[in-house]
Amino acid sequence: MVAVAHLCAAIALSAESHGYIAGPNGITTVYLHTSDGKAYYQVEHHGNTFISTSRLGMRTNVGDFSQLEFLGMETSDVSGTYKMNRSKTSEVDYEATKAICTFRNPEGKTIQVEFRVGRYDVAFRYILPREGAGSARIFEELTEFSFNDSPEHDYVKTYLTPQSHAMIGWMRTKPSYEEYYGVGKPVTAPSEYGHGYTFPCLFQLGGDGWVLVSETGVDGRFCGSRLGEYYETSGNFEGCVGASYKIEYPMPEENDGNGTSEPAIALPGATPWRTITLGETLEPIVETTVAWDVVEPLYETENDYQFGKGTWSWIVWQDASICLEDQKKYVDLASAMGFKYNLVDNWWDQRIGRDGIEELVDYARDRNVELFLWYSSSGWWNDIEQSPVHIMSNPILRKKEMKWLRELGVKGIKVDFFGGDKQETLAHYEAILSDADDYGLMVIFHGCTLPRGWEKMYPNYVGSEAVRASENLVFSQYECDQEAQAACLHPFIRNTVGCMEFGGCFLNERLDRTNTRGTIRRTSDVFQLATCVLFQNPIQNFAITPNNLDDAPQVCLDFLREVPTTWDETRFVDGFPGENVILARRNGDKWYIAAANAIDKPLEFQVKDILEALDLENVQIRLIDGGNDPEETLVKPSRKITVPKNDGAVLIIG
Repeated sequence: MVAVAHLCAAIALSAESHGYIAGPNGITTVYLHTSDGKAYYQVEHHGNTFISTSRLGMRTNVGDFSQLEFLGMETSDVSGTYKMNRSKTSEVDYEATKAICTFRNPEGKTIQVEFRVGRYDVAFRYILPREGAGSARIFEELTEFSFNDSPEHDYVKTYLTPQSHAMIGWMRTKPSYEEYYGVGKPVTAPSEYGHGYTFPCLFQLGGDGWVLVSETGVDGRFCGSRLGEYYETSGNFEGCVGASYKIEYPMPEENDGNGTSEPAIALPGATPWRTITLGETLEPIVETTVAWDVVEPLYETENDYQFGKGTWSWIVWQDASICLEDQKKYVDLASAMGFKYNLVDNWWDQRIGRDGIEELVDYARDRNVELFLWYSSSGWWNDIEQSPVHIMSNPILRKKEMKWLRELGVKGIKVDFFGGDKQETLAHYEAILSDADDYGLMVIFHGCTLPRGWEKMYPNYVGSEAVRASENLVFSQYECDQEAQAACLHPFIRNTVGCMEFGGCFLNERLDRTNTRGTIRRTSDVFQLATCVLFQNPIQNFAITPNNLDDAPQVCLDFLREVPTTWDETRFVDGFPGENVILARRNGDKWYIAAANAIDKPLEFQVKDILEALDLENVQIRLIDGGNDPEETLVKPSRKITVPKNDGAVLIIG
């Protein structure tokens, strides 16, 4: 059968076409049409249908916009350059076609859909005017993302992570974007919990291309969304089945039932952006900047935030390490490694005390190290007892606490265990960020939602977990056994749309304080080094331990001292989700190329091919390989590199 059809084959004969929006150079095009009173869009890339006929519209308390009449479209070109200092690229040249499409419902009320169509990305949002009412509740969004699938459901493959039930898991803290990914599953495979999938969502269209679906620009004025369960539609041309997913809002049970599931906006007002990234290869998926292209900073800062690396006792030494003696050991470790920060995790207020923290700040500063402190977000939306609790959820106590932190000289906070994606919860994230900036504090979130453009929107935002992260490797041998596969997924999915505070890079063989018991690390030392490049976050809290100064290979310690946490450029070289990856990131004039392999077949590549891909010549090339006996050597372009399963390689060029 024909896998990908041209528009003329895809639109039903009864549909009324309303034109198209072509991106720069005509690589990507969005078509609009109506049929039976309903509005649809469709996306072509290089002349092939990537998103088939998909519904537009919403139902609100100020009007039902499920039935729509097309009134017109105004287009203009958008271009410019913007800078970022905390992401996978530092300067972006943005170019797109902007279209404002106006529709009218049967009652005569209007709604607009704004599209931004770039070369490889499409972003769109709804705009509601003020026509009498000053606010609107959005009961349901009808937005679909549809694909042409085969009757056997073996054409479209999915790489999705499910939305969990609300109020389950550790101390009733889910959903927290920490479920397993399904790898290469057919669209008909149901999600584990029956609630659809959290963003971002990756789809493979046979051998014809890739689609990444997500959203951006979500702040305290809206809720976070997800994709609902797959459902089958009639298909858009002979021999095909329509595989569709619809935007869904939070479950009522999230946030312990507090707050509404549906968002409310002031009018005139707009929804966040729904984003689609398209590629015949994975390169546009991995390199996309759409999450930041269409958003703007929400406030300016007077603070000079410094990003970098940190130590973190809790990940290996766990709760028992939250004492003054052990924290000083980790400060000493950070100092010996030349890291900027040490993160003091939960229970510090009870097990170290505020006087002890003041002593630790002075001890650290004498060693050129600064502190981050942990807080619970709670609250009344989970059962967390790890303290400090009930501070970040109270504006009065929060500001008092942040004033103390500023006077003490603490540089940032890690806030953990949020309650879901409701508008009320997103407003809580924003309030913490805004207040923290007033007191010169950076903010990391854990047990949290996906960041949606936040690196550009909030100047003191420095990371989110929102992934099944490093703590699970400590808790379960199964997680260690699967580590390589998971690590070879994140550069293609989770980390493409936002920074990811994974907290990895273990150099202990056993993930325990003594390095003699506990879970067994299956991946090599060099694999761990590769993740420092593969996983991007402006504040990287590594899982190394004080004993590593004596028992880890010197080449590993030297690399950790050197590797940056922010990047000027990111380039996809090769790989396949869940199997292997070769990723290049540049900081200044120096390139760091990380390779990791999760499958039995060795990953092989030539250094000269890397140089050619990056347009480099006459450069020094350092290679770190050797698995658990790593060594650094100077190599020539003729060098062939072989990476076995659970192993990695790192090239430093320049």
